[in-house]
Amino acid sequence: MHISKKIILIILLLFNFNLFLGAKTFNATPQKVYRVYLGGQSLGVIKSKKSLEQHIDKEQEALKKMYNVDKIYAPDNLHIQKEITYNEKIYTTEQIYEKIKDKSYFTVRGYAITIKATKETTSTVEKKANKTQTIYVLDKSVFTKAVDKTVRSFVSSEDYKKYESNKKQTINGTGKIVEKIYIENEIKIKKQNISVNQTIYLDTDDLAKYLLFGTTESQAEYTVKAGDTISSVAYNNKMSSDEFLLMNPEFKNENALLYAGQNVKIGILNPQFNIVQEDEQVSLEEQKYSTETRYDNSKNVGYQQVEQAGVNGVNKVTQKIRKINGETTNIVTTNTEQIKPVTNEIVIKGGKQSNYTYSGGRYGTVIATNGQWGWPASCSSVSSGFGYRWGTLHDGTDIAGCGYGSNIFAAEGGTVVESKKKPGRYPGGYGDNGEYIIIDHHNGFYTIYAHICPGCRYVSAGDNVSKGQVIGGMGHTGAATGTHLHFGLWSGYPYRGGRALNAMSVY
Repeated sequence: MHISKKIILIILLLFNFNLFLGAKTFNATPQKVYRVYLGGQSLGVIKSKKSLEQHIDKEQEALKKMYNVDKIYAPDNLHIQKEITYNEKIYTTEQIYEKIKDKSYFTVRGYAITIKATKETTSTVEKKANKTQTIYVLDKSVFTKAVDKTVRSFVSSEDYKKYESNKKQTINGTGKIVEKIYIENEIKIKKQNISVNQTIYLDTDDLAKYLLFGTTESQAEYTVKAGDTISSVAYNNKMSSDEFLLMNPEFKNENALLYAGQNVKIGILNPQFNIVQEDEQVSLEEQKYSTETRYDNSKNVGYQQVEQAGVNGVNKVTQKIRKINGETTNIVTTNTEQIKPVTNEIVIKGGKQSNYTYSGGRYGTVIATNGQWGWPASCSSVSSGFGYRWGTLHDGTDIAGCGYGSNIFAAEGGTVVESKKKPGRYPGGYGDNGEYIIIDHHNGFYTIYAHICPGCRYVSAGDNVSKGQVIGGMGHTGAATGTHLHFGLWSGYPYRGGRALNAMSVY
């Protein structure tokens, strides 16, 4: 039987086509599916459109309850189209829904509040609020109430009432008026759809906590121990005393007492915007008098007489004060009025040299070992003399006015027996002398030079020094409120059985 070439060709083509079909393994039966598009992009196909719609409805209802709203918006540009497929992978409803969530979110109608960064500044306080951020709320009142709570954390109740009263404030004599309270940052509020993937604040207290601390996490607590003070607790927890008081408003000031077992809040304030308070303040400021020393060569060295008593003056000072987040950042004096003039003290001292002998008793005079003792400082102003003050013996002479780091001289030759840093309190001694030097003059007398500046002790124990030699620099280490030299003269070793003497008796 002869088969035509045309028939053979058809048979070969059909054979090859069947091979192709076998390689692709197409389903013989077409399937009705639904293709899901999001923003024009295909996410895949599912068997049931209704199943996906029910799943979306279920999520919407859950979100409505969560946010207590009537409307939750499904992801934009979601489109479901009916198709026929033979072999395409069919996804479950849950798989497609996860793909939707990965690319777009449900939204709810609310407000986007943008807090703009402040201008660049070198102020540490102002840098706390120098980032632009957006906060989301459903109700504007949640934000306004949270802002009010945050402002009240940095502005005292009294000041807030003064400013809120809208009455014209005046100062009679001295006092303060609150001129302005405002948020320095630019704040914009825009109504829009908000993704439920964002943090949306529903509670005023939660938002206030974030605005104050930069977090909604609960602040840590500290249990007070015996001996704790507000300043020590604040310092040990890297806070300022002001920040501690803001977090614990039951305490009125840093001198308030803490009791062992008390629980207090600790944390670091990190306000999300800058709250500015501008005040005008009128106060009286004391102007301290200076001491002028005059020498009379007809009087022996050691003679001292106050010719004119010093009287402090008083000025009435008007100032503009700017605070940011409760911390003073700028003070400008706008007016100074003298209420009471300063009268400087005039002291007459003897300039005639003579020798002195120890007269006995606990606080006597001394003998000069080599003529007149040398003055231990480059200035002659005595800020506090020898004797009792506040019920305690001040066992030396305080010399001030030379300036920080100014030279300290050995009053007489001798050997350095101590040159130490932060010794704490001497047994039976007066206060904390900070960094100090003690010289043994090998005649029964010792001198001490205290409150020396750090790194300014130029001699060490065992060094021999001569009269007038520079041994250190003036500072304010230890129990010192300002730069000065505490100069002490002793019969015997200081604070170890020796007797404190009035050094001024040899000058």
